[in-house]
Amino acid sequence: MRYQITGKHIDIGAALQTHVKDELGAVVSKYAERPTDANIIFSKSAHEFVCEATVHLSTGLTAQAKAHATEIYAAFDDCSAKMEKQLRRYKRRLKDHHRDRTEPVELFGASSYILAPEVEAAEAEPDTLQPVIVAEMETKIQSLSVGEAVMQMELAGAPILVFKNEGKDGLNVVYRRDDGNIGWIDPQM
Repeated sequence: MRYQITGKHIDIGAALQTHVKDELGAVVSKYAERPTDANIIFSKSAHEFVCEATVHLSTGLTAQAKAHATEIYAAFDDCSAKMEKQLRRYKRRLKDHHRDRTEPVELFGASSYILAPEVEAAEAEPDTLQPVIVAEMETKIQSLSVGEAVMQMELAGAPILVFKNEGKDGLNVVYRRDDGNIGWIDPQM
């Protein structure tokens, strides 16, 4: 597995890098058969250290975890524990409910836009009702089953996931509802 360990405005020493590789490697190898790479970013937020970890699996799924602590090693250890919990749940679901995926997840391109917030009522009326695009990026949409899409959304910690449904060859959406349940939008073609 390839590791990319970086610090935002802080120095990451060799001892911390060795600790990260050993601990995260043990966690990932315990629950994931073929991880491809891991990206770990350390940063500082006020008096706390923040550790963000992203692990890409050979199946195309991605696991993400984030933790805060007053010490940098504690931040990583908390992040590693969250990652372990996610991967353990992912492996249990694969074993209990889902088929093993032999090929990587199919991806196809799409555009992702970030829109500016709407103008408040107190401000002047805008010239046009078209939203202002702040950023445009290329993104990948995965071809997954509904169960895999729910797992990917939970692994990524995202509130919503757009995916290509393998069973119907159409775009679908899974999202976390306010009541805590998962919603699934399956448009009729």
